Amino acid sequence: MPKTFFITTAIDYTNSPPHIGHAYEKVLADVIARYHRLKGDNVFFLTGVDQHGQKVQQSAAKAGVPPAEFVKEITQKFVDLWKKLDVKYDEWAETTSERHKKVVQGILQRLFDAGRIYKDKQAGYYSVRQEQFLTEKERGPDGEFGPEWGQIEFREEENYYFKLSDHKEWLLDYLEKRGNAVIPHFRQTELRNAVEKLSGDLCISRPKSRLDWGIELPFDKNFVNYVWFDALTNYISFAGYDPSIDDYERQSQEFRDCWPALQIIGKDILVPAHGIYWLIMLHAIGFPDEQMPQLLVHGWWNLGGAKMSKSSGNIIDPFILADQYGAEALRYYLTSDITTGQDADFSEERLIERYNTDLGNTLGNLVNRMINMLRRYRAGKLTKFERVEFPPESSFGELVASTVEQYLQELEHCSVDDAIERAVNLAQLCNLQIEVSAPWKLAKEKKNEPLDRLLYGLTESLRIIAILISPVLPRAAHGIFDQLNWKMELSGREERFSLADAEWGRLPDGHVVGKPVPLFPRIES
Repeated sequence: MPKTFFITTAIDYTNSPPHIGHAYEKVLADVIARYHRLKGDNVFFLTGVDQHGQKVQQSAAKAGVPPAEFVKEITQKFVDLWKKLDVKYDEWAETTSERHKKVVQGILQRLFDAGRIYKDKQAGYYSVRQEQFLTEKERGPDGEFGPEWGQIEFREEENYYFKLSDHKEWLLDYLEKRGNAVIPHFRQTELRNAVEKLSGDLCISRPKSRLDWGIELPFDKNFVNYVWFDALTNYISFAGYDPSIDDYERQSQEFRDCWPALQIIGKDILVPAHGIYWLIMLHAIGFPDEQMPQLLVHGWWNLGGAKMSKSSGNIIDPFILADQYGAEALRYYLTSDITTGQDADFSEERLIERYNTDLGNTLGNLVNRMINMLRRYRAGKLTKFERVEFPPESSFGELVASTVEQYLQELEHCSVDDAIERAVNLAQLCNLQIEVSAPWKLAKEKKNEPLDRLLYGLTESLRIIAILISPVLPRAAHGIFDQLNWKMELSGREERFSLADAEWGRLPDGHVVGKPVPLFPRIES
């Protein structure tokens, strides 16, 4: 059975509605998933929501509704947003599902039976906001806990702990051997530095006396699991992992065909959650080194240089942006104006500028001019040429082949912004070639063969540009193919686009294009 490309994102916490950071992460994942489908890969794209925890319980109580009802309402907002933004996932994870609960409890019981989980009493300062005990290393230079921890109180409490520190040397060795465990590379260096400082074990429970909205520990009914083995385990529970099987090689073929995953996460949850806790958890339950997930770590969208946060009141609502400018404009801005792994400042003015310049003036203009010229000069009918010169020393075919090669290289490294730039640059070159070649003059002077060659070169380039932009701009790509009157039997379906078709000369002699339709109407500020 062929290997499946498994891509997953961090599941979204249902304590508050989605914001622009959620939208960016899911669109980024969707683009990478669509790219792999474009290549012909089998793809399993998982995303979902994390519905348990003390914050949810407190917010539900404040709203005067049961936690299950509270998370259902917010979960629907995430589902609605992904539909609006054309995020096409294959499986939806909800941590309240029985399927997930069974896997979490199975893993916990196995680790408890193996002596990897123990009970102990802890006394110390507790962050109510972050729901964790703090250590001396969390204190600032002034000896105080910083404002990021919120309300601090002293607590003494008995809980269950996972023997995290037993696996420190393994994790250091793993990161040493696998240079691309985390991308971009500077994030791996950051993770290794954090592992070097690792000490102590991981608290994985909360007593029901103060938190009952969670998955009950299978070996002690007075406690629920706290976040880590619940939220993180979704990546395998919804992919078919069987917790009763302790040998990875005896897991189902279905699970082993899609695992390991490319996991897309924000930089704030690399350390310690995914880079330390999750990798060690997998190692503890028998996952071999070669079956560890790869972590793609993205940066934040800031506003005026400051991180967006609900408490600061500077959250950008993606629903409003999508309604005002359209899903395609938002998808394009989010994936083209930030370098994967780095932070960026969100700007509505920049969104409008990128849309009008790259999509309206460049790509949309090319489509409109191209279709109109073909219909005006040749009644929409193409004459095929195997080679069309592109001055000074190249051809349209060679230019397209070079663009496709560069595009592939960028996306293999998850550099979505650079990949989409390649496609837009090709459209710019086509527009420049129209100005240089002046097809209106060729038509007036009845230079038929040069005109036919130019029109075929531009149209074939446009067809391939549509394929390249389809992961980021699926609706626009369909719009271009519709105007080209190409693969109409697959209109609206993702399989209409394939990288195997991104080679020169697929449009046949005598092909007739369709009618021009404005593709990217200009946005007025």
